[in-house]
Amino acid sequence: MKINLLSHSAADWNTPLLVVLAADVAAAKGSPANPMLLTTHPALQAAAAPWLASGEFKAALGETFLLPAPTGLHARRLLLVGVGKTGQLSAHELRQGAGVAVRYARPRALRELALALPEHPSLTTAPALRAMAEGAITADFDIDFYRADRKDLSIETVSILLSGADLSGADLSGVDAMDASLQTAVREGSILAESQNFARALINEPGNILTPTELGRRAAAMAAEFGLACEVHSTEKLRELGMGAFIAVAQGSSQPPALIVLRYEPVSAPSPDAPVIGLVGKGITFDTGGISIKPAENMDRMKYDMAGAASVIAAMRAIAQLKPAVRVLAVICSCENMPDGRAYKPGDVVTAMSGKTIEIINTDAEGRLVLADGLHYAQTLGATCLLNAATLTGAIGTALGQINAGLFCNHDATARQFLDVLSLTGEKFWRMPCSDDYRDQIQSQIADIKNTGGSRFAGATAAAMFLKEFIGDNPLIPWIHLDIAATTWLDDQKPWQSRGPSGIAIRTITEWVRSYAG
Repeated sequence: MKINLLSHSAADWNTPLLVVLAADVAAAKGSPANPMLLTTHPALQAAAAPWLASGEFKAALGETFLLPAPTGLHARRLLLVGVGKTGQLSAHELRQGAGVAVRYARPRALRELALALPEHPSLTTAPALRAMAEGAITADFDIDFYRADRKDLSIETVSILLSGADLSGADLSGVDAMDASLQTAVREGSILAESQNFARALINEPGNILTPTELGRRAAAMAAEFGLACEVHSTEKLRELGMGAFIAVAQGSSQPPALIVLRYEPVSAPSPDAPVIGLVGKGITFDTGGISIKPAENMDRMKYDMAGAASVIAAMRAIAQLKPAVRVLAVICSCENMPDGRAYKPGDVVTAMSGKTIEIINTDAEGRLVLADGLHYAQTLGATCLLNAATLTGAIGTALGQINAGLFCNHDATARQFLDVLSLTGEKFWRMPCSDDYRDQIQSQIADIKNTGGSRFAGATAAAMFLKEFIGDNPLIPWIHLDIAATTWLDDQKPWQSRGPSGIAIRTITEWVRSYAG
């Protein structure tokens, strides 16, 4: 999809579909809806006025209302898209509104549309433009890749029109007349959304196609396209490094594991004391649970157990294009968790790369094992600040539902720095505890630690405490663990997004990394 930013009046723009966002300005909760267009353009106001007054359209979030052949406009159709209450209006609602417009156009064989830039005192132009670009591109995605009768419904062009009434229908000659920061905002939004869709496409792939080896190939191809350094290793390298935890999980599969390392080096060298960011992703391309096998119901979903890896790879794709002045490396630990005759077993003791011994209580707690070796390896490569992403526990969904993903952190300032970018990215994370008083849950009688807490209580925190064992504390390595298990896959289609992989965390990881560039 191409996103165009044009200094042109929406009323005079010839397009198959012109989209104008609207909000409900009703003053009090429970009072009748009072929809208002988010534009002061008189021609747009006049075309919509009878329908706003009719009560048929209330401007609820995701609501649409189509006006064919609108009077006084050059557009062939005018689509009103609701973004909810004005008191809650932010760039995130614009992201959703742009997504609704694209999802409306796709099944109707419309290949281009135009969005009028909304006007409201609570909105800042550059963040609004970025959010609309993100929403439009992420909406242009569906999961039916393997249907024989699949139709290409993709949108070719979305034009965002700077359509204030003061333009009086004049074309202000596009890019040259426009603040460069606005073009930058659209470009950044496009890069982030395209990277998010890149991750969603990986997560959607079936396990028989996206093996660990294939994930390595696709990561290497992405790295070659965007100028990242890439290495892909397998079993021999794991043995050489002493990655006993990673090897234990991988050994039950006929598919060899993949250890993927990506490196981004900024054009201008950062100062010697600048952090080196290490991103680590769990890449279990299919998870049966191993000997502690999962129930058959919904096991098909376990192709998405590599979503953490996809998020990290996609974030590196965005970082390579946005070029922040900070060094970043990524470590992806990818394998299958299968129950054959060589598979690791409950009761086994394995030795991680760090030298810690781990008693295996449950082979379905495999993600933390591969991450243990990945986190340690990232530190040996020079990472001084760590973030890992993983579909790690079902317990995080019990705690937070499918709204917020879990955030665990050993360093308050680092957690605040991550949470501070959420207002820009529109994603939802909630900080969870991982203080040392939870450590008893992973205390083993025969090894240094065990791989599950052995209790239904605080399961997500027990997993975080396990990972924390592999983070350096002298000096302290700031570390963030994102448990995205409950928010990775959307069961229900939203008006602005298809069902299937959400691509959560890519925008926020990327912005968190960029926050270190200052």
